[in-house]
Amino acid sequence: MEKDVLFEVKHLKKYFKLENKKILKAVDDVSFTIRKGETLGLVGESGCGKTTTGRTCIGMYDRTDGEILYKGRDISTYKGKELKNLRREIQMIFQDPYASLDPRMTVAEIVAEGLDIHKMYKTKEERMERVYELLGLVNLNKEHAGRFIHEFSGGQRQRIGIARALAVNPEFLILDEPISALDVSIQAQVVNLLMKLQKEIGLTYLFIAHDLAMVRHISDKVAVMNQGKIVEMNDTDSVFDNPQHDYTKALLASIPIPDPEKEKVRRSKLLY
Repeated sequence: MEKDVLFEVKHLKKYFKLENKKILKAVDDVSFTIRKGETLGLVGESGCGKTTTGRTCIGMYDRTDGEILYKGRDISTYKGKELKNLRREIQMIFQDPYASLDPRMTVAEIVAEGLDIHKMYKTKEERMERVYELLGLVNLNKEHAGRFIHEFSGGQRQRIGIARALAVNPEFLILDEPISALDVSIQAQVVNLLMKLQKEIGLTYLFIAHDLAMVRHISDKVAVMNQGKIVEMNDTDSVFDNPQHDYTKALLASIPIPDPEKEKVRRSKLLY
């Protein structure tokens, strides 16, 4: 049986007016659907519009046109308590964990932010138990709760950011380049953690990235963006093994393969 569509974007546009009165079409008629429990990988080079797409989807930018549907309902129709619940169910994890976490707050205070806003506990003891549980989910421990962000590595900071997002029991996570600021040795660990959490909790992801290898590892479907438009979208294996659009082929050809002979054959297939 097909899974229900959780998140859908129809003909989304986000235009910016520049000082010279020109219009920058950052997101130009973008459409996609994400079913419950799936991961859609949104890829493209810097400046292609993928981050603007994610930020418009969560409401950080006002859309110019189009529809953004969550559970079949346009998010612009949510008001009051419904809007507060929507903001709990849709969370975003950002590229730079240090910039997105308050250095003046302890880890416990950061992770508990959502719990405090949504009043998701009855006692201080219950609050701290939830904080410890969340730290455990991202492979940290309760001893980390009283520390400050500057005491942690980039990978640990991103885990704290993930714990903060999970605190309010979201269903849908928009992950905006969540591993690009991390050391290569740590990137796979964070992606594997995200996949583990998805399986255990039943999360749905929009995974925005330019690292094609990681996108292939985590995604069920892939959408390729170029100049504000989705130029190709299909299941992950089809996009990587049989790309149709010239831009997708060029993007894939830029991924190096360690074996020189295999690399030569692969490049010839993709580019000619």
